[in-house]
Formats: sequence, structure tokens, C-alpha cells
Amino acid sequence: MKNFLLLAVILITMTTHAQITKVYFQASGLTCSMCSNAINKALKSLDFVDKVTANFKDYSFEVSFKLPDNIDFDRMRRKVEDAGFFVSAFFATINFNNLQISSGQPVKAGATTLLFVNSNPRLLNGEIRVKVLDKGFVSSKEYKNNAISPSLSGPGTYHVSL
Repeated sequence: MKNFLLLAVILITMTTHAQITKVYFQASGLTCSMCSNAINKALKSLDFVDKVTANFKDYSFEVSFKLPDNIDFDRMRRKVEDAGFFVSAFFATINFNNLQISSGQPVKAGATTLLFVNSNPRLLNGEIRVKVLDKGFVSSKEYKNNAISPSLSGPGTYHVSL
């Protein structure tokens, strides 16, 4: 009975109260507009990507989605890496619906699970940008500074900060 109650509590806390609306990231290793074009083409090949807008001045990309429940940050990162570049910063704009959060609390946004890091308990409402802190989504130095335990990660689970 205790296991059933624990499972029910976990499932309730992980209900979707958030929806990813777009992603913004910076890529490193780019030297020209053709490099940006390679990333643009790679990302557009993903079934959930609707539009990719590149900013050549700071090598950033804004991605909007056609299927908000199937967004996969890892697939996006791998597409950038397969094109020969690296993600140096990765942000997701998420529409929250009166969601109370605290550090380590899982939040579902479609197929994605977010774990907030170093967050005081607070209520989130409206569109808010969060930064993904996992390896491959920030610089190596920043990843080491955040000291995120890989044992708390899994497919589709990301550590984020406000």
C-alpha cells in the first residue's frame, strides 16, 4: 500500500503543467554563414522542429516547434554535433501554468522532465526562460561548476536553472 501511495504522489507531481514553446542556443566552432546553414538544415530535419532562425552575429539559433509534446533536447544537440559544432549555451522558453517549483522537483513538459537546480520554492506562471545545465548543453567549465550528478539524469531528463 505504501508503494502505491508513493507512486501516486510521484505521478501527480510529474503531471504536465508546462509546455516548451521555443529553444534558444548558442553554438561554438562556427566560422562563417555556411556553418550556420549546416546547423539550420540539420535541425530542420527533426520532425518536431517548425522553424529555425539564425543570428550570424553571435552564432545563436532560435527554434520553434510544431509538435510541442515530442521535443527532444538531446536529438537537437546531437544534430548540432553531427554538423561539426558544439552547443555552448541552451535555453528553453516554457509556458508554465501556476506551477509551484523547488530544487530537485521533477516537472513534466511534454516528454521532457525538468529538474530545477538551486531554486527557491516559487510559483511559475507564463512564459519563462530556463537554462539547461547538463553536459553538452553548457561549456565544460560551467558544467563542472554546477557539479550535477549524472546519476540523477536519464533520457529526457534535464537539470535547469531560472
